[in-house]
Amino acid sequence: MKRDLLTIRDLSPPEILRLISRAGEMKAQWSQGSFQPTLTGKVLGLVFVKPSTRTRVSFESAVYRLGGHCIFMTANDTQISRQEPLADMARVLARYVDAIAVRTYAHTDVEELARYASIPVINALTDLYHPCQILSDLLTIKEKRGSLDDLCVAWVGDGNNVAHSWINAAAVLGFTLYLACPKNYEPRAEILEWGRSQGKGKIISVNDPVEAVRQADVLYTDVWASMGQEAEAEARKEIFRPYQINKDLLAAAPPHAMVLHCLPAHRGEEITEEVLEGPQSVVFDQAENRMHLQMALLEWLIQENRRP
Repeated sequence: MKRDLLTIRDLSPPEILRLISRAGEMKAQWSQGSFQPTLTGKVLGLVFVKPSTRTRVSFESAVYRLGGHCIFMTANDTQISRQEPLADMARVLARYVDAIAVRTYAHTDVEELARYASIPVINALTDLYHPCQILSDLLTIKEKRGSLDDLCVAWVGDGNNVAHSWINAAAVLGFTLYLACPKNYEPRAEILEWGRSQGKGKIISVNDPVEAVRQADVLYTDVWASMGQEAEAEARKEIFRPYQINKDLLAAAPPHAMVLHCLPAHRGEEITEEVLEGPQSVVFDQAENRMHLQMALLEWLIQENRRP
């Protein structure tokens, strides 16, 4: 049965936990030299309208480790640049590759590709959601904390696509999420409303970052101006300055709190060098885990699609 990953809403709690468990198992097997490839001969198509470092390399490395192959395409490498309908592209690629991972701007583009492709489609980032990032972050938190039970995450900064996926995760798994964002930069109201309507966990929106981190197991931030918002960057620096993760904000959190950042980081803006490179930061383990989680995700989606 074909399955897609467009948002974390596409997954049930048991499926999320199984992906995290399988990713951890694969990571351990790889380090021990006992991992056996499970997708030999399979092909992943990467379609990137937005450039990337971590997303591209982690997906390419993931499929190679699984025994498969990757074809990387930018918009200029495809007929997208000449206005080919996405429905046509989806149906053609489905005859060449076994899964498609798409990194683009409009979330509706990923939805359309998934609608017409007979193979799994993975959202590798849109302006609205970034599900692979949060799934791998949950793997990191479980590794470091031992469990996802009674988890409290504090998001500090812009209510962007990563924040939206954290809302989805909190609603599906039922943990506590604080969102500390400047006024008028909160997550989208309809996404917050959906998350709260699920009746699981707590999703709390505040303007005070200190209030957000007081009970947090995890402090999380991202750049203040995302790709496509470059014209707003200088204005955002002034608005977001009180939302920097620095030693003072970290001191307001419990001593065991860990710091995550999806990278790339603008040191001295959303996070200080001292905190990013400090003992409570796990950002580079977090970055590595993108690859391990995506190995588990690709294995599951492609094998599910083989079933009648």
